[in-house]
Amino acid sequence: MKISKTSLVLLVIQLALVSAIGCKYLYQRWTCPKVWTRTVAYDPSLVMRGRYLSLQLMVDGCQSTLPSAKLAEFPRNFDGTTMPNGYAVRGPGSFQFQASLKVENNKLMAIRIQNPDSSSPEIWVAAQPGLPCDALRLEEPVNFYIPEHAASPTPLRPGQELWIEVTVPPKGPPRPIQLALKDNGAWKPLAF
Repeated sequence: MKISKTSLVLLVIQLALVSAIGCKYLYQRWTCPKVWTRTVAYDPSLVMRGRYLSLQLMVDGCQSTLPSAKLAEFPRNFDGTTMPNGYAVRGPGSFQFQASLKVENNKLMAIRIQNPDSSSPEIWVAAQPGLPCDALRLEEPVNFYIPEHAASPTPLRPGQELWIEVTVPPKGPPRPIQLALKDNGAWKPLAF
């Protein structure tokens, strides 16, 4: 079998593209902030099936303003003044808003973008009525791939929480690094 020059050039170009993407992700893992955040696993409706968990990340939106003040309920003191602990979401149903992400005080924070334009990040945050402002969720899930023979951490038992460590790049969604299980206060990183 004879290999032509064209196929060798095509192979080198494809390897260069894949290597460039891998180098970019490694560079961002070393330089961008990392944070642990709580997550919720659900069964995705994707055509592609396999050994992965589709996870919605929880973000802290307490430093953000909601699209309308009518959607926030502030806890009050006995004298009627608002307490500084944040707010709870209220309203007839869930709603979404566009936000930018940042890491502050070891928390993944979502800051609402007041007037989004074409250069704004495409990150949407979902707010459910009755939830506190520190339990908002990213609309776009993060897929975490696990080996074929590894035991899945889902479904969770009562008292368990699933946490994920992510890299937060300047643009785009967070990128998963590793999972951990919090079981009644005990922290256990999951090694796959």
